[in-house]
Amino acid sequence: MIFDLLAKIDTKYPFDQAVAHCDIPCKIYDPITAQLAVLTMIRMVDLLNELKDCESLTLEQQATFIRLVNEKEAHGNKVKEEILIIWGDYIKQPQLDSHQNLHALTHEIMLAASKAKQSINREASVKLLDKVNQFVEIFWETKGIEVYRAICPYPPAESLSYPVLKSI
Repeated sequence: MIFDLLAKIDTKYPFDQAVAHCDIPCKIYDPITAQLAVLTMIRMVDLLNELKDCESLTLEQQATFIRLVNEKEAHGNKVKEEILIIWGDYIKQPQLDSHQNLHALTHEIMLAASKAKQSINREASVKLLDKVNQFVEIFWETKGIEVYRAICPYPPAESLSYPVLKSI
């Protein structure tokens, strides 16, 4: 009843519409979650490749195989989701003007994530990581923060782009 009443009032005297760039404009964005998701995909591929060496899989190994594939798939979706959130909620025209390849790079990440999900192929996942690192470097540059590359200190020991954060 109250909804109907408000709807009638809104038709006659429309309310101003509140607009925000995301559901909750918290301004907290960090592409590390996308990087960690790709690293997880690479690690799952490494573990899956270890199972390939077995002549036949026990029931427990088959269950492990299924879990590894499921995790690889879930983290592939996480990569896409995290990149799309930053691209859709944080990236604005000034960033697009200064990084004209950002649309294409984001699209390439979506395609590379799909390809990495479609197979058990380490090279495809590493290529995805490279594209995500490129995105990360652009992201931090838009915030005026330098980046450096280093090998992550855990498996799969791949190169990541990190922000140079300074102490206050």
